[in-house]
Amino acid sequence: MNHKNRLILALFWLLPLAFLGVFFFYPLVSVLIYSLSRTASQAVSPIFQLLGSSTTWRVVRFTFWQAGLSTLLTLSLGLPGAFLLARYQFPGKSLLQALTAVPFVMPTLVVAAAFNALLGPNGWINTGLMALFRLNAPPIHFVNSLVAILTAHVFYNTTIALRTVGDFWSHLDPRLEKAARVLGASRWKTFTRVTLPLLLPAIIAAALLIFIFDFTSFGVILVLGGPRFSTLETEIYTQAVNLLNLPQAAALSLFQISFTLAFTLIYQHFTRRISRPLNL
Repeated sequence: MNHKNRLILALFWLLPLAFLGVFFFYPLVSVLIYSLSRTASQAVSPIFQLLGSSTTWRVVRFTFWQAGLSTLLTLSLGLPGAFLLARYQFPGKSLLQALTAVPFVMPTLVVAAAFNALLGPNGWINTGLMALFRLNAPPIHFVNSLVAILTAHVFYNTTIALRTVGDFWSHLDPRLEKAARVLGASRWKTFTRVTLPLLLPAIIAAALLIFIFDFTSFGVILVLGGPRFSTLETEIYTQAVNLLNLPQAAALSLFQISFTLAFTLIYQHFTRRISRPLNL
């Protein structure tokens, strides 16, 4: 390789490294510095303040709680749908698969506006019920509730279960199940002893990805959850924008980055395991 080619190759490496340095590593290092440093008004650094704060752990607990519950509800809806798409052929299947991907790419504000228009205090359903039963107040209190958060998360992320588990399920060799049935296993035993163990890495991978999206959810919590509910994402926003407490926001960001990185590494482990379904 001559000098000119080496220079071109170096430039190809230099441009992405410069981009990462300016837009990723520099903000990340700044967050770390803000988190570990203290000002004249602080006896300890913000990150140690967070570790000793009951409010912080309440926010962390709710962040995990809503993400875990949203994940379970999403899987309870997505896994039967994955079975349907993996094992059956029917008219309109391709259209259905395309439509299930639409919510995932919709902006948060559009979804929030849609839920408000349908189930908000002045939404179609509440307005119709008030007119039908001559009520003075909306009978359905959906917005600014945990139900709204969970519903929006399920609406957004069901397609992950459908695509991840359904695609893997469709590539499993059907002869494995047939062999179990020939050997005398019932349908339930075949599913629990043969199919489910093979599907488990795909289910865990889908659950982890759904959990990551729910754990880092911002717009849904802020718009549909309201001020009653606070997660790490919304608390970072509150500290940085409303209270102008940048060190505290930076420390919370470090918490968020640490948790998200751990979940992502576990997710990558399971995605490697589902790259090739087991066949006979």
